[in-house]
Amino acid sequence: MSKKNFKSHHINSIADDFAGNEGIGRYVFLPSSDNQAREIAGYFENVEVNEHPHGHNLYKGKIFFQDKNIEVASIATGIGCPSMEIIVHELFHLGAKRFLRIGTAGALQPWLKIGDIINAQASVRDENTTTHYVPTELPAIASLEFTSSIMLTAQKLGMEEALHTGILHSKSSLYARQFGQGPRAEENNAYLNLLTQSGVLASEMETAALFIQSQLYNHQLMTESQNLHNRVLAGAILTIISAGETRFDSSAKANKGIKNTVELALETVKILAYQELFH
Repeated sequence: MSKKNFKSHHINSIADDFAGNEGIGRYVFLPSSDNQAREIAGYFENVEVNEHPHGHNLYKGKIFFQDKNIEVASIATGIGCPSMEIIVHELFHLGAKRFLRIGTAGALQPWLKIGDIINAQASVRDENTTTHYVPTELPAIASLEFTSSIMLTAQKLGMEEALHTGILHSKSSLYARQFGQGPRAEENNAYLNLLTQSGVLASEMETAALFIQSQLYNHQLMTESQNLHNRVLAGAILTIISAGETRFDSSAKANKGIKNTVELALETVKILAYQELFH
């Protein structure tokens, strides 16, 4: 719940920026980079920008679905769970309660292709940020409202063949943990093989923090009030840009996958908001 006297240090914003949507607040898109946050805002109407010297610029605007007005925002989280933790903490304390991460990932399963899209149900917590909040036994889980809305939207857009719903891996190190650099390469490669054999779809670096924080904030608000508008919901959609021997692909197929992911995210929020606000 927003605190009127809360002072954010990494976002140039106040609680009023996140009011609206009949008490739900703005739906916030969370890409890693400011460049993508700005590109996402290109789909908004009536865009306003709250700039910040750290590059976490807040883009506020509206999208429309069946003549209904939905207030939204986009902001870069930066790379890694520590940066995600900072931004989500400040967003929540400014009043945000709906979060959808848009990002990229590296495939762990051999049948995943460049440009495929992952709908995260949960995340393996192979990072240290969330252990400062909760024990490692607690799973990091997406909100059912987001995962189901993403699946429904993919069917509507004809993207169901490219969409894969399942578990992600969130890590603290990119080059050592995923790409086998350094003296612990054998150990790291064995660990990723274990995740692959366990059915984990792909690897990335931010989602565990988003899910754990959202679960904790949701518990806090629902303990204070049983008003369903006070729920905190979080989801994540990621494009596969590394698969097999191909890393950080920037081909037409990868770029199309990223564009499809953004379209899927925007349409997902429209469908979820319509269900929450107008039914």
